[in-house]
Amino acid sequence: MRVTVSRKAHFNAAHRLYRKDWSFEKNDAVFGKCNNPNFHGHNYELIVSVTGEIDPETGYVIDMKHLKDWIKTEVEDAFDHKNLNLEVPEFADLNPTAENIVVVIYNKLKPKLTADQDLEVTLYETPRNFVTYPG
Repeated sequence: MRVTVSRKAHFNAAHRLYRKDWSFEKNDAVFGKCNNPNFHGHNYELIVSVTGEIDPETGYVIDMKHLKDWIKTEVEDAFDHKNLNLEVPEFADLNPTAENIVVVIYNKLKPKLTADQDLEVTLYETPRNFVTYPG
């Protein structure tokens, strides 16, 4: 029987949406106020879901303490109170849109799981705007 377990987390980060190879005017037309050269911030909410078989010995799909620790080291410690464009290596040449952030988070967490466990990551940039990546 496959069951999905989820853990919520959050982090605060600043970013600027723009392409270095575009003019300011083109960036402004595409990204609007998110192209602010002084950056802007979000209170991101994160939901990490793992689907797998229930271990008959432990009754767990995954030890939630491990999931909590991985989220802390791979996401919260790496992104919280950071400027994503300037301080997070994954975004040196990758526009830190919610779509790209969720894929980066997925790629950081997926190697921690066993081959038979599925991962889905949902990232809320605002209470009304969110993205989901199931791999």
